[in-house]
Amino acid sequence: MILEQKQQEQATVSSTPMALPVMEAFYTLQGEGAHTGRAAYFIRLGGCDVGCHWCDVKESWDAEAHPKLPIEAIVEGALQYPGRMAVITGGEPLMHDLTGLTAALQQAGFRTNIETSGVCETVTGSWDWVCFSPKKFKKPNPAIFDKANELKVIIYNQSDFAFAESFVPHLRSDCKLFLQTEWSRSNEMLPRIVDYVKNHPQWQISLQTHKYMDIP
Repeated sequence: MILEQKQQEQATVSSTPMALPVMEAFYTLQGEGAHTGRAAYFIRLGGCDVGCHWCDVKESWDAEAHPKLPIEAIVEGALQYPGRMAVITGGEPLMHDLTGLTAALQQAGFRTNIETSGVCETVTGSWDWVCFSPKKFKKPNPAIFDKANELKVIIYNQSDFAFAESFVPHLRSDCKLFLQTEWSRSNEMLPRIVDYVKNHPQWQISLQTHKYMDIP
């Protein structure tokens, strides 16, 4: 039975894409959410159909605009740095089958984290941490709910607080809850988030600390 299971896993990995469209990959500090301040290797994949008007990486939306790199080369790039947390982001990374990439990263000793809007039909890959960041522009697939370790909702206007709360009943009880102001609206919305968290202490504030510190 164990041998059969391993053969099935190997077959699954071998049938997944061996190259992925990479917009950029870089070593920095995680600036947001539960792992803020930790060294991380970011792998930003091309492709997204969510369409957030305030997105600060719109150049990631077109997957065809970015070169497809072999998984082996992606992992080799990550291994050039001492940190062993890899963050897969986008775009919307789950537009791609990430089984092979996460298997290779974990085999190389990395913890695998993902940042996703949860809109895709399936959640591929093996994950140590799933940051679920839903957007109003496209409804998430409920398949993401029981996989989320962290809910991070961007607050652009007042109605986003109710939007954030709408997901909480569907998530695991140990899922961490974060509210994060949209950067261009920080002056207006951050004081509102502070008041909201004070009145709803199950939530925490997430800040884009990398922007405050002016690091990539």
